[in-house]
Amino acid sequence: MLGYKYTTETEAIAARQTAATYMGLPVPNGETLYWVSFQYSELDGFYYITYVEDLEKALGAPIEFQVTEPPFPY
Repeated sequence: MLGYKYTTETEAIAARQTAATYMGLPVPNGETLYWVSFQYSELDGFYYITYVEDLEKALGAPIEFQVTEPPFPY
C-alpha cells in the first residue's frame, strides 16, 4: 500500500487536518470536513492514510507499507 503511517491517533488526526487545510476544508456551509480519513490496523498497531493524488503536496512523499488483513470471515 502507498500512503502514510502514524504511531498515534494524535499524529493521524494532525495529518488529516493538515491535508484538509491544504484543500481549504471545511468550506463554510459545506458538508465535506476532510479530504482524507485515517484507519487503524489493529493487527499491525498503527494508523494510516491511504495515498490519493496530490496528497504529497500536503503531507510529503508517501511510503510503501503493508497492512495485515484479518482472516475472512471477520
